[in-house]
Amino acid sequence: MGQENYLENLIRERRAVKKGYTDKEVTADLIRDLLDTAIWAPTHGMRQPWRFIFIGAEELPEFAKKVAATYPKELQQNRENYLNEPNAILVVVMEEPDKQKQWDENFGATASMIQNFWLLAWEKQLGVVWKTNPHIYDPKVKEILKVADNEKIAGFIHLGYFQEKPEKQNRISIDEKFSNFSDLNR
Repeated sequence: MGQENYLENLIRERRAVKKGYTDKEVTADLIRDLLDTAIWAPTHGMRQPWRFIFIGAEELPEFAKKVAATYPKELQQNRENYLNEPNAILVVVMEEPDKQKQWDENFGATASMIQNFWLLAWEKQLGVVWKTNPHIYDPKVKEILKVADNEKIAGFIHLGYFQEKPEKQNRISIDEKFSNFSDLNR
């Protein structure tokens, strides 16, 4: 692969890895290293509106049990199993300003940072999927994670090494999503 197409190929080859993780440990040190570069995402006013909570393999069973307990009884075992599937979880927390414009800018910056992280992880053969399940909106989960009133859980990033790369999901052609302003009034 030519160096001139490296980033293009990385972006097109990146996949969401939702299951099929190996037993290889995802370390806090690796995640910190990836985040150290990922935080160079565009951020309006240099607010850098994110913070991170890492849940490693040893903490995952207790964490999964606590989060699952916020669900109705009949769903708890399913949710606990689900949260124990990855090798680690990175919780991304975002500052929530009162002004809608700043909120939008913060979410855009946080999403850009997550994409940077995802690409950096993919480069290391570390599988990632950004999860926004109902529990990220639950005040009890915010309490478990000590998320402040002026913060939002942007997502649980499920992490794990994998052996089989997920199948490519095709995108809608840009031809169907692109127009010139001059074409809008014809």
